[in-house]
Amino acid sequence: MDLEVSPGITIPERELSWRFSRSSGPGGQHVNTTDTRAELSWNVAESTAISDGQRDLLLTRLGDRVVAGSVTVAASEQRSQLRNRETALRKLAELVNRGLSAGPRQRRATRPTRGSVRRHLAAKQQRSTTKQNRQRPSSE
Repeated sequence: MDLEVSPGITIPERELSWRFSRSSGPGGQHVNTTDTRAELSWNVAESTAISDGQRDLLLTRLGDRVVAGSVTVAASEQRSQLRNRETALRKLAELVNRGLSAGPRQRRATRPTRGSVRRHLAAKQQRSTTKQNRQRPSSE
């Protein structure tokens, strides 16, 4: 089953590799006998599903998650292997989507308006007056 990351990007099933192992957590004795933990790996560096620009973007943005050109996600939250497989597919799709999406726009610094500066200074003056009125009167 191919993994649809976004409307324009679909990772073919042949590029995905699975590994299964025993999972900790809920499941009782069933956990000790079945391989329910699912690990899904995708080789970003050799993938044909994305363009060269997208590949470079993913490799830089997911730098700490990429090991030898591959991204790996694991899922062991569910009791069944099938559900963990579905969770791993969803996690990989979200990870790739976040890596390819444009980040928030850069904030452009602006100067405060004259009115906001005036209000700020007036508030500071008011606080200063309030604190001065709390002091004991000097006995001179």
